[in-house]
Amino acid sequence: MARRLDGKAAARAVRAEVKTRVGQLAERGTVPGLALVRVGDDPASVSYVKGKGKKSEKVGIHSEIHACPADIGSEGLGTLIHTLNERDDIHGILLQLPLPSGQGYDESKFLSMIDPRKDVDGFHPVNVGRVTVGLPGFVPCTPLGIQRLLLENDVEVDGRHVVILGRSNLVGRPLATLLSQKAEGANATVTMCHSRSRDLPEITRTADILIAAIGQAQFVTADMVSEGAIVVDVGTNRISTPDGYSLVGDVDFDAVEPKVAAISPVPGGVGPMTVAMLLWNTLLAAEAR
Repeated sequence: MARRLDGKAAARAVRAEVKTRVGQLAERGTVPGLALVRVGDDPASVSYVKGKGKKSEKVGIHSEIHACPADIGSEGLGTLIHTLNERDDIHGILLQLPLPSGQGYDESKFLSMIDPRKDVDGFHPVNVGRVTVGLPGFVPCTPLGIQRLLLENDVEVDGRHVVILGRSNLVGRPLATLLSQKAEGANATVTMCHSRSRDLPEITRTADILIAAIGQAQFVTADMVSEGAIVVDVGTNRISTPDGYSLVGDVDFDAVEPKVAAISPVPGGVGPMTVAMLLWNTLLAAEAR
């Protein structure tokens, strides 16, 4: 039986550290503040933002949910972001994605409007560039959470071959940058695969650590992993069941688990770490200010 990479336990450890340091900041007169901006009433976005707000309050971070109508428009959303940029009591700003379709919103435009010092999601071009060249900057929460999940579970990354399935700007690309850096929890040899990669199973079988982030339910099968590999499943996909639906990852968990040394479950693996690292980045933003 493979060892489970328990994201819930790792996230608790991160939140405990954040809570301690937030308390130290509060003693010096600074309460970290996080603004959560949601546009429209997509049920998933409503749930995600509400959950992030609750987690923030539990560690002592003041959170504000700015629920905007879907038709707030580019000017209105831009004005809100500008106002939050100027507020001294707000140290982090998160714009919940995706923005509503059919309204003409340019997501990259609004992400670039956020003050890089408050960009706790790590999507601003300034932070992307700083992280790429190895300078201090905010790292996107999911890649940072994956790295921390491996560290908390004593998974050695240094010198190992990491294969990443997926090249998105949200996970694949920043994760490849992060794990290949000359730093603790990194120093890996990284291969990034995508939809045009040839002989994909041959590549994935060379991985010491395989990270699946492609958004296709149960795409990774047993023949795609080597004996004793470590598998991190980033995907969250809904599939129909006789009772309604269930959540599965990008990995066929039941088929792959008997073959590998360790694997992250879905849910309960990477997901909790993403939220925990949002709190971590908000803490760092407040400490820096």
